[in-house]
Amino acid sequence: MNNILVTGGAGFIGSHTCLQLMNEGLNVCIIDSLINSSEKIINQIKLINEKEGIKKGKLFFRHGDLRNNDFINNVFLEFKRKKLPFDSVIHFAGLKAVEESIFNPLGYWEVNIISTINLLITMDKFDCNKLVFSSSATIYDPSKKIKYDEESPKRPINPYGNTKLTIEIFLQDLFLSSQNKWKIINLRYFNPVGAHPSGLIGENPKCTPTNLFPILLKVANGKKKELSIYGNDWPTKDGTCIRDYIHVMDLADAHIAALEFLNKASPQAKAINIGTGKGTSVLEIIKRFNKINSVNLPFKFVNRRKGDSAIVIADNKLALELLNWVPKRNIDDICLDSFKWSKYSL
Repeated sequence: MNNILVTGGAGFIGSHTCLQLMNEGLNVCIIDSLINSSEKIINQIKLINEKEGIKKGKLFFRHGDLRNNDFINNVFLEFKRKKLPFDSVIHFAGLKAVEESIFNPLGYWEVNIISTINLLITMDKFDCNKLVFSSSATIYDPSKKIKYDEESPKRPINPYGNTKLTIEIFLQDLFLSSQNKWKIINLRYFNPVGAHPSGLIGENPKCTPTNLFPILLKVANGKKKELSIYGNDWPTKDGTCIRDYIHVMDLADAHIAALEFLNKASPQAKAINIGTGKGTSVLEIIKRFNKINSVNLPFKFVNRRKGDSAIVIADNKLALELLNWVPKRNIDDICLDSFKWSKYSL
């Protein structure tokens, strides 16, 4: 495990994962179309490397779209000729905004599905058969449970979640077609938040965000008047929704652990939840954010959003057991690091 291809590596989770991969001494090639990210992030990754002395692994960047078969094929061929053939792929690339997917299902199905199929065809051609796929807890039935394990009922309620579940089904079919060949892990994220502690990279989507932290940070920096909280009558201790927020650096570490697991494991296709196993309410987040950063976030309660659930928490026992991984950062770290990033970027 020396040369890793990271699709969507200029994005939020991808960029942090690339840093951790390089810190492990691995060479990383990022493929990104920059639809929802910026080439500036590549420079920021390099800057962090210089500042922190992380010079063990090399970083390459190729700008292109996975829907273009020739582009993918040429990247694999280029690195094979460089004698740096890819032995593993982490697949982040894709559209990921839940609300946007409802209004643009054609775009989500085209980008997410076609990109993945093209990628796997090329991986197969070049005998690169280890994959970590960026999946999501949105594939679970939100009405059935509070704490979700990997066997919990699957019933996405938006096109984004439908594409993630479809890709998981496709990857299972691929494994079953050649059971002595493929090593696949679907990492089902819960609520990734936070930023690199340097403040140089974090979440900064080009599309209009609907998740809590990007909006909260705009309010904290005076770019938005107040934060809207969707409902104060949920069946929780303070009436606001509870989610499992995981620091993006812990999530990045989980990808390293998943690759190490696949490197040692026999061929298989497995799904693993990545979360902390703990829930925090929206009001608790606001209180901690205010205290840690000495701010006072204005907010108002508005009507519930369609499709929201009261409580969504990961059962992460499988990740703890199989991956030799444990989340190390807490809500205070999330609030501190994300605010530091936002002051630099917003």
